[in-house]
Amino acid sequence: MTVKEVLAQLKLLANKKMKAHNIKKGASDNQFGVKMGDIRALANKIKADHELGLALWQTGNIDARLLAMLIMKPKALSAADLDNMVKSIDFAQVADWFNSYILKEHPEKETFREEWMYSGNKWAARSGWSLTAGRMARDAEGVDPGKILDRIESEMANVAPEVQWTMNTTLAQIGINFPPHRKRAIGIGEKLGIYRDYPVSKGCTSPFAPVWINAIVSRQEKP
Repeated sequence: MTVKEVLAQLKLLANKKMKAHNIKKGASDNQFGVKMGDIRALANKIKADHELGLALWQTGNIDARLLAMLIMKPKALSAADLDNMVKSIDFAQVADWFNSYILKEHPEKETFREEWMYSGNKWAARSGWSLTAGRMARDAEGVDPGKILDRIESEMANVAPEVQWTMNTTLAQIGINFPPHRKRAIGIGEKLGIYRDYPVSKGCTSPFAPVWINAIVSRQEKP
């Protein structure tokens, strides 16, 4: 398929409610408002097509970018490609799919993690902290949770909301997975109060770090 053909397909799948939802969440008007399930179905139809994925990304269209990440080959992307991509993101859903489908599959992700955690670009910083949260949850060897907590305590209150989200996830993962640092992680969360009043659907866990940490630890400790 060509870019023109894919955009035509996406336009046919447009959903006004989805578009309105995306705009409410901060998306631009450069989108059709395609449901996630429809994007995945179209990706399954196209299969892997790295060049098409790159071309779709260049359109800047939100739906096209989401689709692009499902058909790209992450390991075929250079460091420059990834740096350019992350700094061109302008919507959280695209950022989160980028972290999940592109970064996590890239062999140089640790290099990006260390660089982007200090980036002045909010989307690069969001990705850097997302990778750090992953390290805290799965493989923290070589990373000092105490030093990470130092940065969170001194910086999280003043960073962009887009960065706060993944920085907060890192805080929670440290509290959950590192018992010696749990009390401090909870204390930082209480002191900063970020997401304390975040609306949560019934049955879901609050993103407020102290509540999140205690809820997961409680489940883990049940016999």
